[in-house]
Amino acid sequence: MKNNKLILSFAAGILVMLLLFFGLKSCFNLGGKTEKSDYYILTNQISKMNKMVVLEQNISSMQKTKMGYEVLGNEVSSNSIITYTKTNAQVSYDLNKMKIEVDSTRKKLIITELPNADIRITPSVEIQSLDDSFFNRISEKDIKNVTQKAKETAIKGIDENRLRNEGHKQLMDNLNNIFVLAKALNYTIEDKTGQLGILTL
Repeated sequence: MKNNKLILSFAAGILVMLLLFFGLKSCFNLGGKTEKSDYYILTNQISKMNKMVVLEQNISSMQKTKMGYEVLGNEVSSNSIITYTKTNAQVSYDLNKMKIEVDSTRKKLIITELPNADIRITPSVEIQSLDDSFFNRISEKDIKNVTQKAKETAIKGIDENRLRNEGHKQLMDNLNNIFVLAKALNYTIEDKTGQLGILTL
């Protein structure tokens, strides 16, 4: 009988120890899941942003081109083309090229590389008026030359440096949404690019 009681008490002791062991283990596992959850929340938020158009500008202009022939310094025949140019300028960032490390153990969001701005300028030209003459006809080649020059003039009229600067500021504002989320999850933000100085990290 004594042996049976000893065996039962020994078995009960082992059972209690096992319960304590698995109980503690499950607590540690829950802590690990919380960190992973934080990691996935941040990485999913970053991947959702993908390719981002941060700035768009539309400009329109009209241009009159006069063509003519001169004889001995006097104009004997002329005609003109009036064009209307609409120009769309976009600044975008491919955030798939942004490099961010999420250190869930030390609760750090580390920015190691930011993408360069992609600037696209797209002019479209419409012919508004043709002032043709019987002796000096406007050819398709003339129209092509005029529309090409109108496009080149429109592209030169865009201040790319100003677009790039304004686009960068808007990118920082948009990235701040990620940083606010990171801070809410008690992450600190480490900037290794040197380009986030305008933000309060």
